[in-house]
Amino acid sequence: MQSKSAERLAIAIDIGTTTLAASLVDRGSGQRLAFCGRANPQGKFGSDIVSRLQAACESESSLRELGLAINQALEDMSNQLLAEAGSGWNDLEAVALAGNPSMEHFALGLPARSIAFPPFRPLFSEGQTVRTTRLGWKHDLEAYFFPLPGGYVGGDLVAFLFGTRHHAFAAPPHLAARPITLYLDLGTNGEIALETGDTIWATSAAAGPAFEGGNLVCGMPALAGAIDGVGLDGDRVNFTTIAGTSPIGICGSGVLNAVSALLEAGVLDQTGRIRPPDEIDSNLANRVVEMEGSLAFVISRDAAGTVHLTQGDIRQVQLAKAAIRAGMEVLFQRAGIQAAQVRKVVLTGSFGAVLAPRWLKNIGIFTENMVSNGIFIHEGALGGVENALADPRGKAAIEELARTIRVVPLSGTPLFEKHFLEHMNFP
Repeated sequence: MQSKSAERLAIAIDIGTTTLAASLVDRGSGQRLAFCGRANPQGKFGSDIVSRLQAACESESSLRELGLAINQALEDMSNQLLAEAGSGWNDLEAVALAGNPSMEHFALGLPARSIAFPPFRPLFSEGQTVRTTRLGWKHDLEAYFFPLPGGYVGGDLVAFLFGTRHHAFAAPPHLAARPITLYLDLGTNGEIALETGDTIWATSAAAGPAFEGGNLVCGMPALAGAIDGVGLDGDRVNFTTIAGTSPIGICGSGVLNAVSALLEAGVLDQTGRIRPPDEIDSNLANRVVEMEGSLAFVISRDAAGTVHLTQGDIRQVQLAKAAIRAGMEVLFQRAGIQAAQVRKVVLTGSFGAVLAPRWLKNIGIFTENMVSNGIFIHEGALGGVENALADPRGKAAIEELARTIRVVPLSGTPLFEKHFLEHMNFP
């Protein structure tokens, strides 16, 4: 059991659309004592936010069920964290939670119409402090929900931005002239921020769950048994799995690694088409098979079955990456800069393994200068929540940061649609 300070513990939570992540934190030292992650149980209402918002707006019972599902899972995860660290509920001071506007509204049991329909505004912008019993938890604690700068930009992005200020590579806050920095949280609700001087421009692009292994035939969250890395060594396919167990699916990092490698090997063409075996000049052709009327590439094959990427899976990745790149271009134009002027890129997401910037260049999200200036932070939003819990000025600093964010909506923007179509193909 790890050492801890008595009665100075708290639980940090990142409420992701596809994946939930939580940790037990020592507020005195900032040390993470335990971690757990699981799939968001709201998936029965749809893998994307739009489907869940539609369900919440059509039925009061669905809205209640969306909130109940998330809160039951979060309290269960909290029990798991405490058991792992050998602690009890009496040791806990508080819970802090960050998520996109929809996830925070669902968790709080708030009506969703205001964020589902124009002008897409959340019911609150400043952070909310409630008791967990109000959320349906059996145990009574103070729960702080991160502020929501806009209907498109949530507490998870605020947490991610806050967390970067606690990393050694971040420029000191007192310096006015910080490098132009791009922040990417690649999830189902891909959130993007661009820091230029004292201004932070932010938006979110509905990327879909492909980056987190969702909506793919063999996709799964970044949990044990997920393929999280794929390498092509000549004609051989090598892969790694989370926890080193037998492969049962593929998570976000594995998907992006695989698509990048397949592009380099010529198995995929620029349009995203899986080339048929007779067009592939290597033994990788043996891994291209027909499944239910379309081609698929087999990554793993054993007695338990196969893990593969289908043509439909590749299209999901294309839609996701086009949405993210188009959102980036809109922010560049709003800030009056070019992509080449970005001097630092900070990347996070619930992928599984660390994401190599080169993969993002290969699929068309990053430019060359972003590759050399890219930094990956594992669990960026969760880390930011942890930092806030350990910071004596946590809440006040979070609120100050949220007020500086300028939200740029993408919905129905011709410029976004133009860039989206431009970036559908691979480079």
